[in-house]
Amino acid sequence: MAHWEYNPSSASLVGQFRKQLHLSPAIAELVVRAGLSDVEEARKFLYPRLNTIEDPFEIQNLKQAAERICQAIDQGQRIVICGDYDVDGITATALLVAILQRFETYPKFVVPLRLEEGYGLSQKAAERAMDCGDQADLFIALDCGTNSIEEAKYILSKGCDLLIVDHHQTKHELPGGVLLVNPHVHGSGNEYHRNFCTVGLVFKLAHGILKLKRDRGEAAAFDVVLREYLDFVAMGTIADLVPLTNENRTFTRIGLKALSQTKRKGLKSLMNVSGMNPSHGIKPVDISFKLGPRINASGRLADASLAVELLLSDDQPFCMETSLSLDSFNRERQEIEKKIVDDAMRQVEATQMDRNGFVVYGDSWHPGVVGIVASRLTRAFEKPCIVLGKEGALAKGSGRSVEGVNLVEVLSGYSEKLESWGGHPMAVGVSVAKEHIVELRDYFHGAIEAFASEHAYERTIRIATYLQLEEITPAFMDELAFLQPFGQENPEPVFASKRVAFSQRPKVFKDAHFRFALLDKSHRVIQGVAWKMADRIPDQNTPVDIAYRLSWNSFGNQKVLQMELIDWVASS
Repeated sequence: MAHWEYNPSSASLVGQFRKQLHLSPAIAELVVRAGLSDVEEARKFLYPRLNTIEDPFEIQNLKQAAERICQAIDQGQRIVICGDYDVDGITATALLVAILQRFETYPKFVVPLRLEEGYGLSQKAAERAMDCGDQADLFIALDCGTNSIEEAKYILSKGCDLLIVDHHQTKHELPGGVLLVNPHVHGSGNEYHRNFCTVGLVFKLAHGILKLKRDRGEAAAFDVVLREYLDFVAMGTIADLVPLTNENRTFTRIGLKALSQTKRKGLKSLMNVSGMNPSHGIKPVDISFKLGPRINASGRLADASLAVELLLSDDQPFCMETSLSLDSFNRERQEIEKKIVDDAMRQVEATQMDRNGFVVYGDSWHPGVVGIVASRLTRAFEKPCIVLGKEGALAKGSGRSVEGVNLVEVLSGYSEKLESWGGHPMAVGVSVAKEHIVELRDYFHGAIEAFASEHAYERTIRIATYLQLEEITPAFMDELAFLQPFGQENPEPVFASKRVAFSQRPKVFKDAHFRFALLDKSHRVIQGVAWKMADRIPDQNTPVDIAYRLSWNSFGNQKVLQMELIDWVASS
């Protein structure tokens, strides 16, 4: 049973926002709940504008980076770019290449081949990037490189300058001569700089390049409209799960709109094969579950530079062929993933059902999908798990947790026996010698039990505000849209309504879920769905309090307002 928590917002502040910002009472309360107490700040939150973003040169080393790139453009120097193979790295690479091309500079770009070259800026990836016939003058690493000490020395030894734009943390120091743009390392400027993912930093870098060139009166710089590149920024920012606050919020809000109206043939083709209808608008969930997985699949199973080429291409046949290839890679990934999930579940059911958490391993499991498999197992069994595949002499993989269990704390007591590990409370990456798997399995079980005994946990549903069913209208949804996009540090609100009766019998589907319809006082119908709640259907015509989210359910050319039931309790 979940605990519902509702803390009313300041009535005077809600009233002030209602009056001055012309908001409904519920939306005004949500704005207050977002931590805003000033009308002008609230206005910026609701109506973000690109002309309010900060000077890019506030980020340490970004001006020097923009100056070095301008020098390379002006002198016709050879630029090579190495971007990581996730959505953030791919969109960052595409954005920087696209900007450079506007100044008739055509860099070579590579994305590491995951299985052959490993993660990030590896020696093999650096060598392949540098193998470009002519001497490379400027090497730019995107979304990787902060921890690549030996690789940085190699690049510098070739007489090539090295610029790294990244947002990963490190405890090491890069060799002298490396120009690093990474707010996590320098820790200066506004704290929210550390919330940028790499594509956000590259957008700021592009802004800096334009700023320098416009100050010099270069005509080409005035032809570039930065707003047109925010589709890339929105994709990478949402996919990388960074906080959607401050400028990230501005970028994603404007970028999602740009994405829905994009003229990029590659993106339009990818949306087409993903079954998306941009005319209904693009939501973060579309990136997380449709565009993102297809882009990521290229890096997991093939060469992710294909995805960069798709984002940049204006060749319609190539775009459609490549989009179909990415869709095929994604289906292949899903098939591999399903087989591993089935194998992993059999392991759990055969030997570990009585455990507090699971550690499963397969010699043939593809390292590119074990994180997804871990997520599936955690959801299926509602217990933490670690899924490992073979990588050389090591077992390497990912762990996922459930609410109330901090994996960082759980694993800290075993850290000395792990070859490498890191992450955050809900997700970690782990590598361990294969001979230690059984020992890790036993440790994991005991450590979770110990953690749970010391940390009492009850699932909490935080209610944003209470609504009457009559308030749930298309006009209310239009207002709610001003609070979007929802994501990290701007969570989707959970609403509640009291004394609601299910007058029509809900319909169970797939033995696990149910659909329902509620009537407001004017007998208007509100459609709804409840996932994995078929064993908890409210009695008919009996008043209950319900907690739910609201969204538009789009299919074909139709759009229907839908309630997603989260929980219900008997009315008092």
